[in-house]
Amino acid sequence: MRASDRAYAALRKDIMEWRLLPGTVLAEVEQSERLGVSRTPVREALGRLNAEGLTTAAGGRGVVVTDISLEDIDELFELRETLEVKAAALAAERGERAVFGELHARLLEAPKLLNDSDPARHAYYALVARLDEAIDEAISNSYLAQALRSLRVHLVRVRRLAADDAERLNAAAAEHAAIAEAIAAGNPRLAEAATILHLHRSLSHVKATHTPHS
Repeated sequence: MRASDRAYAALRKDIMEWRLLPGTVLAEVEQSERLGVSRTPVREALGRLNAEGLTTAAGGRGVVVTDISLEDIDELFELRETLEVKAAALAAERGERAVFGELHARLLEAPKLLNDSDPARHAYYALVARLDEAIDEAISNSYLAQALRSLRVHLVRVRRLAADDAERLNAAAAEHAAIAEAIAAGNPRLAEAATILHLHRSLSHVKATHTPHS
């Protein structure tokens, strides 16, 4: 992996996991020392992060990590509904039913595994990521799949803002199971409805638990 790719991946993960908080100045010299690469790869990585909207130029301060406001969350979910509802419908029309049938079964079992431990949550999030990947593959639309992947970068940050307690995670697992079930049944309208319900409940939860960073 190239040095710029390593720097990009490390900085991106730190931002998405809130280890680099909004407003943090990302100085090239400091980050190059921290990541063990020269300044040029860091500069390239920061350019990519700027393009994704994870960082922004802030006048004389240099490059800083962007914040996520309630207004941003509303806008992200507007876009999310547009993209994900269409993707779910296309997956139901074009996807392999057996793939989503298996995901449905695994998601039904997820609540039994969920608890307050980090490994359990990571396993659940990995399963949800697999559902996302299966939908991306099923829709057979590279432009829509790329738009979804770009959006999810920001959604991971939003998810970290919310207090995902066991009750919400269990409910979300059931909602994801319903989406997988509808796609497995080859029912586009049901897949759309299940996705809309999940997004509505997710947005309500995020906004109810969101605490702006100062």
